Amino acid sequence: MKCSKCGREIPDDSNYCPYCGSRVGGRWEEFQVEAEGLVAKVKQLLREGNVRRIVIRNPEGETLLEIPVTIGVIGALIAPYLAALGAIAALVSNCTIAVERRE
Repeated sequence: MKCSKCGREIPDDSNYCPYCGSRVGGRWEEFQVEAEGLVAKVKQLLREGNVRRIVIRNPEGETLLEIPVTIGVIGALIAPYLAALGAIAALVSNCTIAVERRE
């Protein structure tokens, strides 16, 4: 990824440019989902490909799970997160999925 201010190449998971200090984080979206659709929605978001981070929150706004998504690291490394999502879905009736997307 490149910094939009100075144009230098920076790591994909950066929130700030290490060279000029400008904010380079993506835009955030939120989705309200019921427990039964939690795993399916996260899988759908992962397939979209422009996701940097997924945060699962309970109805009170507390973070239950945060999934950092780096390019090319989906497959087997995401499996433990999906198992945790299944457990979370069993405990809550609905939740919020916050998604940080690449600009």
